[in-house]
Amino acid sequence: MGIFLLLLTAFLSLIWAGMICIAIAGIVFKERQKKYGSFNKKAIIIVPCKGIDLTLQKNLRAIKKEENDKIKAVAVVDDVDDESVSIINKTGFNFIVSSNHYKDCSGKVAAICTAIEKFKDYSAYVIIDSDVQCFEGHVKDLLAPLSDPNIGISTAYPYFNPANNFWSHVKMAWGFVGNGMMESKTTRFGWGGSIAFRKDLIGKKEMVLLSKAISDDMALVHMAKEKNLGIAYVDNGKIQVNIKESRRSFFEWSTRQTALSVLGNRRLLYMGLSLYLAQIILLALGILLALAVSPYYLILLLPFALNVWKTFKRARKKFKWLLPISLIINFIFLWNLVKASGMKSIFWRGRTYPLKNPF
Repeated sequence: MGIFLLLLTAFLSLIWAGMICIAIAGIVFKERQKKYGSFNKKAIIIVPCKGIDLTLQKNLRAIKKEENDKIKAVAVVDDVDDESVSIINKTGFNFIVSSNHYKDCSGKVAAICTAIEKFKDYSAYVIIDSDVQCFEGHVKDLLAPLSDPNIGISTAYPYFNPANNFWSHVKMAWGFVGNGMMESKTTRFGWGGSIAFRKDLIGKKEMVLLSKAISDDMALVHMAKEKNLGIAYVDNGKIQVNIKESRRSFFEWSTRQTALSVLGNRRLLYMGLSLYLAQIILLALGILLALAVSPYYLILLLPFALNVWKTFKRARKKFKWLLPISLIINFIFLWNLVKASGMKSIFWRGRTYPLKNPF
């Protein structure tokens, strides 16, 4: 028993050391926000709309306030009978109908392709999802990195602003992982809910690729990497997604997001499975050994204490569910990965799409 306990302790110590290194690296190597010049060319904001999001009218009004003499905005709908059209008209927002020419991609990508094709005389395109509420100056901040010719994509990441129920808070905490990934160039990705790129990123070849994609952000990141261009992260805190989730809607969303991430980079599946399984083992055995052997084993829970601290730090309001959510979130991530690994299709805004990577 003594040798087994010693070997188990050594094994858990290795996991513990790895988790501590990851936690410290996230703090020490957090990239500082770079200052960019202004982007003074014409840009258009594309807002794909399908159905009525929780705060659609508020979101559209906020985006419309970002318009000026060089920045214009347009919504794109599947057809004039879409539920969102009545809200779009109330806000005075201009809209166009998505072309039926784009049939091999998602509805959102078809909307984006339609807008790019129609508005060719703009130097940059900004995509903002209809469920995103932005605050004054966000679009200007998002466009600024495009003044640097070495930047291909400028992106942001939202705060998921929860309604006062459990699953909304789970989604808020789930989203904090995305914030952490954005803060390092190594793990940064493009988030399609708020992303900008110059016109020269998409030539004829790229337009063909985009028109076959399920995920716009995956396609845009691929194009930027092909041209050796960087991804700028705009951490201005000026966007949020207002959410009210049920258990079913949360897992549908989180598993879909995971499936798309794995589709873009299969290594994320194996890395994630290893990471979250190791953390669950450390948590479970750390508690068990502290209760059964010695309270000194509580030191194994230090990485989780750091994660709880980061969750409380990122949350704009301190809710009663934050502590238990912080402790169970790894189980949810693991479930998402296991479920996503076997998915052949996703259901998204009323349509089913096969999971295929055109790149």
